[in-house]
Amino acid sequence: MSIIRSVLITLSLVILTGCAAPSKFRSYDGPEVTRVVLLKEARQLQLLHNGTPLKVYNVGLGFAPEGHKQVEGDGKTPEGHYMIDRRNPNSRYHLSVGISYPNARDIEVARGLGRPAGGDIFIHGRGENVPKGATGDWTWGCIAVTDDEIEEIYAMVQDGTPISIFP
Repeated sequence: MSIIRSVLITLSLVILTGCAAPSKFRSYDGPEVTRVVLLKEARQLQLLHNGTPLKVYNVGLGFAPEGHKQVEGDGKTPEGHYMIDRRNPNSRYHLSVGISYPNARDIEVARGLGRPAGGDIFIHGRGENVPKGATGDWTWGCIAVTDDEIEEIYAMVQDGTPISIFP
């Protein structure tokens, strides 16, 4: 009787494991991403290994994408050289990878305009709050990709990786 019970318990656990939702956390064991490059005009994000593209993504930007972000709420995506400096596994946009905006120069420019520079600039997915078919530039200054794509990026790009954002 105990053998049958053990088999039934094991079978039940296998079935329940198969019903679990897939994890949003992926693993990556390929070449190191040594730089991230965003070409704003082309709406293209590139993950590079020593100058060679590993992955290229089409992206959405801030709702007013032309020009460098100067103040909080302007809808612009920053331009310049920053670092990937944090990650948020509980982002309302599925997952997100933080960019070190603002730097000292950004803060100085915003202060000269009498406004805060803003912050919380991320590469992120869509999450449940953004309709699946939403396209174009809809963020407040972030870089938007699909949920599947942010899962790849989250696994591939480590904190401390440089990111260059070009007009």
